[in-house]
Parts: sequence; C-alpha cells; structure tokens
Amino acid sequence: CLTCTNTFPSAHEHFSALLVLLLLWLHSCRRLAECLWTSVFSNGVIHMVQYCFGLGYYVAVGSTVLCQVPTKVRNGKELSVHICWYHIVGVTMYIWASLHQHRCLVILANLRKSKSGKVVSLSHSVPFGDWFERVSCPHYFAELLIYVSMAITLGFHNVTWWCVVMYVLFNQALAAVLCHEFYQKNFSSYPKHRKAFIPFVF
Repeated sequence: CLTCTNTFPSAHEHFSALLVLLLLWLHSCRRLAECLWTSVFSNGVIHMVQYCFGLGYYVAVGSTVLCQVPTKVRNGKELSVHICWYHIVGVTMYIWASLHQHRCLVILANLRKSKSGKVVSLSHSVPFGDWFERVSCPHYFAELLIYVSMAITLGFHNVTWWCVVMYVLFNQALAAVLCHEFYQKNFSSYPKHRKAFIPFVF
C-alpha cells in the first residue's frame, strides 16, 4: 500500500527494518570493495584501537537495526511486504548518494594513478569534479546522506536510528573540517568557495 495508512503500521515497520538491513549490508559490501580495489591509500597507519572500533561499529549498527525487527519476523513466523512512499524515497536517496560517493572515491584514487591505471604517487593533490566543486569532502557528506536515507526508509520516526545519524554527522563533520584545513594549509591556490562538509553551509 503506497499510501501507507495506519491500517498495518506494524507490517510497515517490519519491512522497513529488513529493508534497511539490506541497504546497510550493500553499503558495507560496497565500501569493502572500494577499499580493496578502488582507493589508493598513503603509507599512513591507524591505531589498532581505531581499527577495532571501526569493525565493532558496523557490527553494532547492524545489531541496532536488527533490534527493530519484531521477534516473530526474526523467527521466520511472520513476514509481509508493504511498500510505502517513504521506502521509495529512502531507497532512491540511498542509490543517489551511494553513486556520488563512489564517483568521489574514484576521483580521489585517480589523483594517484596514471591514465593507464597504475599507481604513480601517494602524495596529496587537489581533487576536482562531481561534488568536489562544492565541498572538500563530498564522500563524507554522501556518507551522511546514506544514513539519512535509511532513517527515511525506517519511516522518519525511529529515534534510535536518528541517534546513529547524529553520530555520523558529528564524526564525518569533524573529519571533513580537518581535511579541509589540510587542503587550505598545503595548497595556496585551493578554491576559496569550497565548504568543508555541506554545500553552501560549512
């Protein structure tokens, strides 16, 4: 029922949670593939604690969504599909943000590759194209939009997931500001109109 009246609210919530689980799984698989085959990382390393936190985060996020699925559905006793307008809006936004995030990551990777695709440098360069024309870290902004799209898919009212969105907002905003300051400090001709994280805002 595309109108999504209150006739079957629990059924809508069941399907929303399972749909978000699928989107989260696809997002995790794509990001893993990009880390393995797209991105070109520098020689820098991260602390083991930070690495373990990252792994634990994805487990915790998946568990957070799973907790929204009623016991009957988890046990396979009850499952019905009720597609609502916010499912369509959320999934459309998810695809749109994911495509832009991938494009931006390809742009960053190509800065360190030759035309033949061979890695020729690990140094930093100023990226151009796609959302880089507006912000320094569009891949971080796209990450936020992806999580917002999941909040929409859950029907807007899931307070737990909005807490996850707020965490992603502050986490990605901090990383974007630090990256933006790095660009400004190391490249004197860096475009002054670019914001750090959100276009036209900051």
